[in-house]
Amino acid sequence: MRKTTVTPADVARQIGRIPAQPGPKEASTMTDTVTGTMNRSGSETLGEAVNQTVDETVGDSPADAVIAGAGPVSRPGERPTVRLREAGPEDQPRYAPEWLQLREPADAAARAVDLLDPLRIRLANLPGARSGGLAVHDLGCGTGSMGRWLAPRLDGGQHWILHDRDPYLLHFAAVASPRAAADGSRVTVETRRGDVARLTADALVGASLVTASALLDVLTREEVETLAAACAGAGCPALLTLSVAGRVEFAAPDPMDEEITAAFNDHQRRGGLLGPDAVTAACEAFAAHGATVKVHPSPWRLGPQNVALTAQWLRGWVGAAVEERPELAERAEAYLATRLAACQAGELRVTVHHSDLLALARPTGGA
Repeated sequence: MRKTTVTPADVARQIGRIPAQPGPKEASTMTDTVTGTMNRSGSETLGEAVNQTVDETVGDSPADAVIAGAGPVSRPGERPTVRLREAGPEDQPRYAPEWLQLREPADAAARAVDLLDPLRIRLANLPGARSGGLAVHDLGCGTGSMGRWLAPRLDGGQHWILHDRDPYLLHFAAVASPRAAADGSRVTVETRRGDVARLTADALVGASLVTASALLDVLTREEVETLAAACAGAGCPALLTLSVAGRVEFAAPDPMDEEITAAFNDHQRRGGLLGPDAVTAACEAFAAHGATVKVHPSPWRLGPQNVALTAQWLRGWVGAAVEERPELAERAEAYLATRLAACQAGELRVTVHHSDLLALARPTGGA
């Protein structure tokens, strides 16, 4: 299997045209069962995982920190973990690990650390938190960036159940997963393959926490309501980060900024998806189930240190706007060329607004 690396030079060679959304990748050649090789000194970095050629699987053993799984799997006495959404012609594309790797540092810098203290308090008071450790379900995990960011910030043993429909991405999430919590406790990982748009309370039995990153905005209102109901039924909190807010601010404004933003936002709402309305819908859904909801801004702040990411984001942002409103194409080409030139010169600064949401469901089990 060929290696799938990307460099800033690769990005630079591509920035002269308007593409569709950045990073789609089909993974039909990947096997359904994914595993990773780990050493006891710590996890591989995502860069090492992306550069690794994956051409064989490794059986699991007690020494492995990753449980291989094509999921959702049924074991004796185990309830189903996910109910799959029916795939269709409008199904969301898979994303290349290169794109997810490129955005990971900006994601990590943007996530709202102010939401962690109330989350830690709730987790410390969950039934069985001290004895059994935390069971964390990461929905639409991609390459596992949420786990790499959050697991080292929480105390106590943790078992992360990584859900994604793409076995290619699950591999990278597994091999680059963290091995230790903030206090040095062990972190283990299990991968389960499947779409996670629809959950039930049964799917989250035993869950301590549900997490997701950049997921809410690609769900429908019904799916968000189902997610809120599932978390409420299980009595577990949810930390849902980096949902698009529909606002972009350039340090040097251009008359076309608002047109591109509006067209992009309409593109995000295609097919009934929530796009920039996702956080409002999620607040309503969780509050309707009695959860306490906290929202905090989590913007990307891109500048000269993010040239490769900014270039890819710009191309995808403008490309989606033009796909939604083809009449913008000619002016958008000139707009994009100007913005990319400023980016390559290290002169472009842009804030891409996102929001993080913490929903604290009423605990069950007598807490």
